Amino acid sequence: MTELIDALRSGAFAGMREGHLHRLGACARRVEYRAGDAVINEGGAADRFFLILEGEVEVSVHQPHLGDVALESIGAGDLLGWSWLAVPAVWQLDAHASSPVTAVAFDAACVRREMERDHELGYQLLQRFVGVIVHRLQASRLQRLDVYAPLAGPEPT
Repeated sequence: MTELIDALRSGAFAGMREGHLHRLGACARRVEYRAGDAVINEGGAADRFFLILEGEVEVSVHQPHLGDVALESIGAGDLLGWSWLAVPAVWQLDAHASSPVTAVAFDAACVRREMERDHELGYQLLQRFVGVIVHRLQASRLQRLDVYAPLAGPEPT
């Protein structure tokens, strides 16, 4: 458990109170993925979220006629997954390991219970996840602008 708490002290949870880190640690376990493994699948139950410790995860969305479109790559210190926060808690995007990944997986139901017990913990987590949500929405917006941008080429005469 000590190694897990040490991992939580950096990245997205840096600066959180020690007691909050221990509450989160009680809801967490270390996980590993091989390159190419699915970490989350759009439409699946969002029953967990992740703190990436090592490696990279590609977040993508499936677009008709285009296939899977990468939105961004996230790495060490980043949070993956915010859909667990909102009912019905269904993943909105796909994520695959683009290299071997080591992460901390948090049980969403456990974390929600801890947030109910300790509203300060809930506030701290929501502050961090709002940043993730805004970042993902901006990445999606920029991807959409690029997809629908006019093709470069010679101007019509």
